[in-house]
Amino acid sequence: MIDPRAVIDPGARIAEDVHIGPFTVIGPDVEIGRGTHIGPHVVIREGTRVGEECRIFQFASLGEAPQDLSYAGEPTRLEIGDRNTIREFVTLSRGTPKGGGCTRVGSDNLIMAYVHIAHDCRVGSHGVFSNAASLAGHCQVGDRVVLGGFTLVHQFCRIGDQAFTSMGTALNRDLPPYCLASGNYARAVGINKVGLRRRGASPELVSALHRAFKHLVRGRDRERGLEAVAPLAQAHPEVAAFVAFIRESQDKHRGIVRTAPRRGEG
Repeated sequence: MIDPRAVIDPGARIAEDVHIGPFTVIGPDVEIGRGTHIGPHVVIREGTRVGEECRIFQFASLGEAPQDLSYAGEPTRLEIGDRNTIREFVTLSRGTPKGGGCTRVGSDNLIMAYVHIAHDCRVGSHGVFSNAASLAGHCQVGDRVVLGGFTLVHQFCRIGDQAFTSMGTALNRDLPPYCLASGNYARAVGINKVGLRRRGASPELVSALHRAFKHLVRGRDRERGLEAVAPLAQAHPEVAAFVAFIRESQDKHRGIVRTAPRRGEG
């Protein structure tokens, strides 16, 4: 199932049922899990692990050296989970020593053409990265996140579970879980109600998250908002996670994406 025109380093560890197309190049210290299908003209560099039942399309580049001026050729890694679909011209970089040495992508993601995931990113599972979406270095992305086409994410930003961005969004701050964002620079526009309902969220949970959004993302008085949301956080673990994400972002990270200012707020 390996085309004779592929170039595979003897140090690569490849499961017996892996399919590898012509002119693909696989370097040393690469591991490919069972059932994975790799198309033609793919490059997988040293230090990359690809899980089981992934599908990698032509011209993808996995595990290339990070685009970081401080990187000096140290051995670092890229780890990709199971059942991911990686389309044409996707680029996933290895980590850097200062970022922990590893870029990680979870399982069951659809990563569309021309997506870039930079060094030291941590990406969850069941996500959709639409065409040409790009993560700069050290970003963290939760589970079931959807990034619209041409979304750009600034380095060190975090995106919470089941967040959603529209096409052309430029994120320069953290996007809390379950939130929708749009624009350049991004503004939060509400809760991902459609995604929540598709996953079976109750009307009570959707309403609670909407109220938490109103107090903590749209509102400007943090302490007053936290006080108002406290009963909702006790009743719903999702709201508690929402609150914890915002607290951590404001205390330790870049701060969160806000809504557009209302008339008179500047």
